[in-house]
Amino acid sequence: MELGPVDRITADAIGEPGMRTFYLQARAGQELLTVIVEKEQVELLARSVVELLAGNPLETALVDVDDDVQTLEEPVDPRFRAGRLSIGYDEDEDRFLLEIDEFVPDLEDDDPRSTIVGEPDSVSLWASREQMLALARHGEAVVGRGRPRCQFCGNPMDPEGHVCPATNGHRTPRT
Repeated sequence: MELGPVDRITADAIGEPGMRTFYLQARAGQELLTVIVEKEQVELLARSVVELLAGNPLETALVDVDDDVQTLEEPVDPRFRAGRLSIGYDEDEDRFLLEIDEFVPDLEDDDPRSTIVGEPDSVSLWASREQMLALARHGEAVVGRGRPRCQFCGNPMDPEGHVCPATNGHRTPRT
């Protein structure tokens, strides 16, 4: 599916930290696309946008990342779960290309589910530097609202702590 140039693009999460579902959402005219993504995909997408912008000689206007503007639009009805996100910058057109491929589980040929799985869905869209910078900044903020990370292993911690693999489970770091 080719969504074309988008009017808006955002990433957000629904639910409590530790139980959140992350979404990437874009609107192009009347078409609203929502896909489920992993938190790590939001982090990597934000980092990739910033890296691509840093290597661009053009100045990108700073945008005010207002939570009300960047929230998900209703209905939040995901089309699919994202597997691979690919991002690039077209210097001639001065815009970003984002390609989102549906997640496809690795199934053996004799797995009965392999006949159910059809062709994976794929979406490509175009967004401006300012739209992608707003997405990156808001995405980083959304990810940052999650559970704190352990200082030893980097894994997320619940309020009561966690069994830390870096300490071979002998200590339970607390937040």
